[in-house]
Amino acid sequence: MDKGRLEAFSDGVIAILITIMVLELRVPQGADLAALRPLLPIFLIYVLSFVNLGIYWNNHHHMLAATDRINGKILWANMHLLFWLSLVPFVTGWMGENNFASVPTAIYGVVMLFAAISYTILQTMIVREHEANARLAAAVGKDVKGKLSLFCYILAIPLAFVHQFISNGLYVFVALMWLIPDRRIESKLNK
Repeated sequence: MDKGRLEAFSDGVIAILITIMVLELRVPQGADLAALRPLLPIFLIYVLSFVNLGIYWNNHHHMLAATDRINGKILWANMHLLFWLSLVPFVTGWMGENNFASVPTAIYGVVMLFAAISYTILQTMIVREHEANARLAAAVGKDVKGKLSLFCYILAIPLAFVHQFISNGLYVFVALMWLIPDRRIESKLNK
């Protein structure tokens, strides 16, 4: 099967998710800088979620660039990823509106954890489909960053009930770790 439709659909979904998130940002009540203060938590979690969606879009793009063909398993694995990403605007809004309270912060982590798991599943399905072409398998390697991300999310979820700052720090750490597109794949594609 051709991968073009999968790429176009995924790009469209992620673009819509970002649009939904920005529409949740409310205009402040007042014309001075103090009017922005109550919006700060909402804006900060928006930035983190925007970066996370951008990271998924970038890495999804690079992974599909190394993909020659797709099958039904890959289509469903991609839908699984898009499902978890579609929940990002909801948990972003909930967390921001409640000033990073424990439960929304933990649920944000659950959504990020399952998005990461579903990305790993998609990556695995693509690698299995392309066993004859070892480019992607070689690029992914042992996927230390992916495993570290999963570990951080698993750790952050219960830590949200100890102190939300710790969980949010872990969420930011994972985003910073992935901010640069996955060079493992890029380097294999440029050979």
